[in-house]
Amino acid sequence: MKVNVAIAVMVALTAMLSVAMPAQADVSCEQVRGFLATCVPYLTDGGDNDPAEECCNGVRNLKAMAPTTNDRRAACDCVKQAASRYPNINDDAASSLPAKCGVQISFPISRNVNCRK
Repeated sequence: MKVNVAIAVMVALTAMLSVAMPAQADVSCEQVRGFLATCVPYLTDGGDNDPAEECCNGVRNLKAMAPTTNDRRAACDCVKQAASRYPNINDDAASSLPAKCGVQISFPISRNVNCRK
């Protein structure tokens, strides 16, 4: 009987904590960097050529890994962080990348985006 009460208390506490704690994003910056690594040549050459298919696959994967608001914010933060590592990224190429790949994402690829909006 004591075991059943202890289990019931643990289940109740777990449920309360899961409601009280904000959801964590399932996005890692390592994944985002990996998805967009093949886009660097396109982003740094000014977007004069079409992005490589591997790059567009990465953009599609980025969109797929961020279905929730928290995931999108985390992905946006990672994109912003990754973009800041490359000072020679062409901003116009970066902002047009999703459209060039036929993908609509809810945040721009940019060093200057506010990911909290």
